[in-house]
Amino acid sequence: MVLAVVIGAGAGAGSIVFRWCIQTFTRLFSGHADYAAAPGADHPHLSSVGPYFVLLAPVAGGLLYGPLVNRFAKEARGHGVPEVMLAVAQRGGRISPKVAVVKTLASALTIGSGGSVGREGPIVQIGSALGSTLGRVTKVSEGRMKLLVACGAAGGIAATFNAPLAGVFFAMELILGTLSAEAFGATVLASVTASVIGRAAFGDVAFLNLPSFRVDHFAQYGLFALLGVVAAVVGVGFTRVLYLIEDACDWAWRGPEWLRPAAGGLALGAVLLALPEMYGVGYPVLEKATEGKYAVTFLILLLVGKMVATSLTIGIGGSGGVFAPSLFIGAMLGAAYGAGVQHLLPGAAGPAGAYALVGMGAVFAGASRAPVTAVVILFELTGQYSIILPLMLAIVLATAISRLLTRDTIYTLKLRRRGIDLEGPAPGARIGGQRVGSVMDPVPSPLPASTPLTDAADLLSLSGHGALPVVNASGHYVGVVTAQAVAETLAEQPYGAPLDVGRLAETPDPVTVDEPLARALRHLVSAPGTGLPVLDHPEGTPVGWLSHQGALRVLHMS
Repeated sequence: MVLAVVIGAGAGAGSIVFRWCIQTFTRLFSGHADYAAAPGADHPHLSSVGPYFVLLAPVAGGLLYGPLVNRFAKEARGHGVPEVMLAVAQRGGRISPKVAVVKTLASALTIGSGGSVGREGPIVQIGSALGSTLGRVTKVSEGRMKLLVACGAAGGIAATFNAPLAGVFFAMELILGTLSAEAFGATVLASVTASVIGRAAFGDVAFLNLPSFRVDHFAQYGLFALLGVVAAVVGVGFTRVLYLIEDACDWAWRGPEWLRPAAGGLALGAVLLALPEMYGVGYPVLEKATEGKYAVTFLILLLVGKMVATSLTIGIGGSGGVFAPSLFIGAMLGAAYGAGVQHLLPGAAGPAGAYALVGMGAVFAGASRAPVTAVVILFELTGQYSIILPLMLAIVLATAISRLLTRDTIYTLKLRRRGIDLEGPAPGARIGGQRVGSVMDPVPSPLPASTPLTDAADLLSLSGHGALPVVNASGHYVGVVTAQAVAETLAEQPYGAPLDVGRLAETPDPVTVDEPLARALRHLVSAPGTGLPVLDHPEGTPVGWLSHQGALRVLHMS
């Protein structure tokens, strides 16, 4: 608890420094507090060149942060969250402390000089590095180290966006990938502490000023559902465009890496000259879109422009997040969609701004598949309970459609492209790369579904397994029954009650013969009992039995 509070305080202070750096560099490079609020304006100190200064601003920024990242912390390049996910999944939560300093400067320089990225990825990496550093200093266990990293991420999100609940769920849903009472308590402490510090510095206001909306007609729910489906496609499309442009930048650049951001800054400057609304994070543009101040064609242009500008910023080696760009893209999509349905159904569609709000959450959910975080942060932004039902509907549909369209999220695809599978073994691990079929034990004798519980209790007590497979009258596999379930049922039921194991059979996650052991072990951890049946195919019959003891025998195989 003490460590969580300390990390939250550090993340809150880090967010203050980070935002101050962004504002300072933005004023230095553009002459404005936020150039997106005055797109196309001249630099006050370079009025002779007019708006053409945006051609050179990204180049100058790249000349500063390119050598910094290349020399001191290469992991500070890009959007940050995947590196934190990797550290938690395969590196025991270890993150170099210098990442916090380098990420702060590199991301602030990137955004300040026109990079069209967000600040959530950097602050997550900064807070997580603080948590990891404190964990190493206090010599905590690996499990606690991972939790402290998540506390840093939660505190960073909470302080930066004044969204304490979103910080908690972001950390658990994306960084830890699990929900437990201990994780919830620790991340809440860090998030609340960081939020208090953030509010003392920035005030108790949302980072976006969004208008209020409500659902006026029952038919609007169908329109919001359709928006969720479209948003999933756009979210997945954003992911594809991001890495397509990154590949193109890799292919095109043959010079030293430290010079890449400056050289690529010329291309980014050309985009900013053509569409100055892409300068920086772009929150003023997003707010205007939700207020209905743009035409549909311009909204679509902004949507496409943001995809290109964000992808180009990251592709040339810039440092910044993709969370804010996904909200921006979702707002443009939702506002355009809302204007369209208003034209088609003027009496039933409702205000276009409501679709912009829902689109923000739905596109982020489609790209990241973090539906709880998406719902919570939009609710915290608006403070309107009336929007929660359409928001939940669209976000859940966007998440489901995204899962059908692609295996990876915008975060995990970056790692998979580097040959890293978060569900697979860590590089060099002695256990995990093998196939389940090479370590499985013979399948125990199955229990017929009609077996009385008292007989099943005797068989389970003698089997040496905490669970046994169950088959129906036709001999087809229907699930497993655990010793725990049988013991609890016998303790609760009156003597002589006619019960059989078929009623207690549970169907665990399927594990197949050719599945990697590392992935199967994840299923084994959450499985009922102490083992899992190994199937010949996902809907097949058991051909073996997987246990932790069997997995350990890999160490003695030649």
